[in-house]
Amino acid sequence: MKPPRKLHIKSYGCQMNVYDAQRMVDTLAPEGFVETASAEDADLVILNTCHIREKASEKVYSELGRLRVAKDEAARNGREMRIAVAGCVAQAEGEEIIRRAPAVDVVVGPQSYHHLPQLLARAKSHGRALETEFPVEDKFGFLPAPKPAAIRARGISSFVTVQEGCDKFCTFCVVPYTRGSEVSRPVAKIIDDVMRLADNGVREITLIGQNVNAYHGEGPDERIWPLGRLLHRLAEIPGIVRLRYSTSHPRDVDDSLIAAHRDLAALMPFVHLPVQSGSDRILAAMNRKHTADDYRRVIDRFRDARQDIAFSSDFIVGFPGESEEEFAATLALVMQIGYAGAYSFKYSPRPGTPAADMRETVSAAEMDERLVRLQELIDSQQSAFNRAMIGNTVDVLFERAARNPGQIVGRTAYLQPAHVFASSDIIGQVLAVRIESLERYSLLGELAGPSAPPASSPLSPTADLSPITDSFQLTRGA
Repeated sequence: MKPPRKLHIKSYGCQMNVYDAQRMVDTLAPEGFVETASAEDADLVILNTCHIREKASEKVYSELGRLRVAKDEAARNGREMRIAVAGCVAQAEGEEIIRRAPAVDVVVGPQSYHHLPQLLARAKSHGRALETEFPVEDKFGFLPAPKPAAIRARGISSFVTVQEGCDKFCTFCVVPYTRGSEVSRPVAKIIDDVMRLADNGVREITLIGQNVNAYHGEGPDERIWPLGRLLHRLAEIPGIVRLRYSTSHPRDVDDSLIAAHRDLAALMPFVHLPVQSGSDRILAAMNRKHTADDYRRVIDRFRDARQDIAFSSDFIVGFPGESEEEFAATLALVMQIGYAGAYSFKYSPRPGTPAADMRETVSAAEMDERLVRLQELIDSQQSAFNRAMIGNTVDVLFERAARNPGQIVGRTAYLQPAHVFASSDIIGQVLAVRIESLERYSLLGELAGPSAPPASSPLSPTADLSPITDSFQLTRGA
């Protein structure tokens, strides 16, 4: 019996890549691979790449340089190490990777990683293997189901891909070119996945997709189901106590999704809804297909359905041609909405996207200065949101042992980490916790006794919202 081969996967970027990395592990398990935390002693190293963030390609090539040294060292010790590059950088720059990085054995796009065993065999016999075409077949029909032991080892929360690709073609984004057009998985396949996860201890499911609320999968009744109807069905699966989804587009928030937030206790009241800018001219230049007022109205629809709902978002600072007044519109939007958190980035061009050819650029110094101001505002809102938890009793789904001995950590409905001193027996349970203090971004509390008041949200009518809505001061002409 051959000893197992060691597999190391390093993932960059989005939740989709985390999910894809797990499915690569499942795909390679029948080939005798087991995961290792160390790249240096691995027989196969996979870089699962992301093309969204700044200097994504440079980071990949830098990592490949380090891996080349490790591969040479392994060869001197009589051991073969193979290197694969997967994901969106592989899709966008496959031929360039082959040209620039001779240590790479396999390059595979995000729609083809179910072919990894065949590609590794091809590389062994022919030297190298490249597959970045969009395959005709659906990869999900070929991916093996994860083993029960693998599911249990990954914890009580799990991602499930329901949709891939995007048809929006925002001018700054490479997703339509690296992930392809929008495709939704059939409802029955998703139900099978979630039931398998629930049977093996998973309690929280996050449905993921590049544009997840554009979901339009075929249902068992042969009709097209929107995301809201899918969520209603998944909420019926025994063992699943929490549902989430990410990432959404404001244009695709339909009535069924709003109704799901109104009606489903299992659907968490926390929505990641990227807006990117508060300026209508910049939004049009981005081809976002919505205005700032459109976005505000979507937020109002969610809040009308559920008072305790909270939001996070994405923002791009310094998009080509952005003026100080247009940036001020973004700050004004953030002030008006009030976020529990957000991601913000300086604009960086992606080769092949329309925005990369726009010439009216914003200086690096201006981008740096604007990003600082935006992040200070967002951080102040997040801090106020977290402080509003203190003194409240909130529900926490406990996930694992914390770093501090005797502590167990879980997450609130708003994904805030919450720590209590308790037995590990509470892992996998949703329990009420009295929040007593805040340490950076983590909540500290104690389990509420049976006589504790019902769990309440910091966004309930009795909570003090003034720190979120009116205590921030904008500076420098904003």
